[in-house]
Amino acid sequence: MSTVRVRFAPSPTGYLHIGGARTALFNWLYARHTGGTFILRIEDTDRARFVPGSLEDIFTSLRWLGLDWDEGPEVGGPYGPYYQSERLPLYRQWADWLVEHGKAYRCYCTPAELEQMREEQRARKQETTGYDRRCRYLSPAERAAREAEGRSWVIRLAVPESGQVTFHDAIRGDITFDNARLQDAVLLKSDGWPTYHLANVIDDHFMAITHILRGDEWLSSVPLHWHLYAAFGWEPPVWAHLPVILNPNGQGKMSKREIIMPDGLVVPVFVHQYREMGYLPEAMFNFLCGVGWSLDGFTEIYDRATAIAAFDIAQVQASPGAFPADKLEWMNGVYIRRLAPDDLWERMLPFLAQRLHVSETRLREHEGLRLLVPFVQERIKKLSEAADYVDYLFADAIVIPDPAELVPAGMTSQTMAAALERAAQTLAVLPTWDEPAIEAALRELVTALGLKSGQLFGAIRLAVTGKKVSPPLFVTLQAVGREPVCARLNAAVALLKRGT
Repeated sequence: MSTVRVRFAPSPTGYLHIGGARTALFNWLYARHTGGTFILRIEDTDRARFVPGSLEDIFTSLRWLGLDWDEGPEVGGPYGPYYQSERLPLYRQWADWLVEHGKAYRCYCTPAELEQMREEQRARKQETTGYDRRCRYLSPAERAAREAEGRSWVIRLAVPESGQVTFHDAIRGDITFDNARLQDAVLLKSDGWPTYHLANVIDDHFMAITHILRGDEWLSSVPLHWHLYAAFGWEPPVWAHLPVILNPNGQGKMSKREIIMPDGLVVPVFVHQYREMGYLPEAMFNFLCGVGWSLDGFTEIYDRATAIAAFDIAQVQASPGAFPADKLEWMNGVYIRRLAPDDLWERMLPFLAQRLHVSETRLREHEGLRLLVPFVQERIKKLSEAADYVDYLFADAIVIPDPAELVPAGMTSQTMAAALERAAQTLAVLPTWDEPAIEAALRELVTALGLKSGQLFGAIRLAVTGKKVSPPLFVTLQAVGREPVCARLNAAVALLKRGT
């Protein structure tokens, strides 16, 4: 077999969708597994639907996932250019070739005539509506007359009107289509720009693509493409149509916009949204591998080297599956817990800076923040959640809306105020400010006051952090610092006394 060459060919008409990312990933895996070439081609012929920023989003999202391309934009290669908008002369040349060799023809029908045609078909209650090939069999004189009128034209493929097309799909096996169900599709539009069908086939041929792995929404276009390859006399590539990704509830193809589940859960659909939410690229890579393919049927967590070594088109499932959003969150948590603390620290910084409105420089200079990283690591599933466990480090003051929350069962506001006041006095004079010294002093105070540790420690936690749950108390106090801790405890005392 010749060297494998696969391509991912997105259109810059929107941001990179999860479904598109999965397609890119499977192409990339197959190229890396076979020692082949992964090409990125930008199919930018739909100028009306171009979305500013989408091209940059595609590049950034692919690179974030680690899907480096061997040929394409910003990389180059021997088969360029890799933007279809820069290949227009090639499409026109081969469209004209088809006409000259009787494989295609010029159609002069106006939009009004085409609409009237469809209305008449609907009136006759035809099972299918579409182009009736009226320009296909025009005589030379009739064509000359239309040319003389200055009519604009498109080029349509002359599809056989009977017989069948059978092709092999590497995932789904042999598939047969009846030619009678096909239409003479437009290949070249009146403005000289190609349709997807013409540009796709020409580019795949001249870029020496050997395998096409794409979503199964393109399965119905294969007969037309097969006829195009036959018309040109070219060998078609191997086709493999990937299963549809369904919405998390399993109902319908995954939406092009964010999905809101019945329980209110919002499921994003664009890759950049997951990046911005604090998912790790390693986790997203691993997760997308499992959407339509399985390593061995039971192993969930594996690295990219393992995936590359095992990936096989024949093992890709044909049936669609729901997008398991909850599994992605779980998997991301696993990957976060596997990071070295220093690595996690660096990845957390941009999210902390954004959420806390604090510069990365100030975050790096805060010694206490580094102390909490290992404890935050055990609790978060997304990097964006880290701020909720450390935001109190940068608060000017802690707001406690209801002072009663400081008072546990069995105590009063007066006794709690007295206990917190003693805690502040004790901590203010500690010879050293570190976790062991803080713990020893506070445990001794609990005994001296005749309290349960939970009674005092819970109130201290709430007074210092404003939270009932945080990393372990004593390291949290060390991270906050002596002066802020004592100031917050005294503020809680004053709050309790005002309430009595």
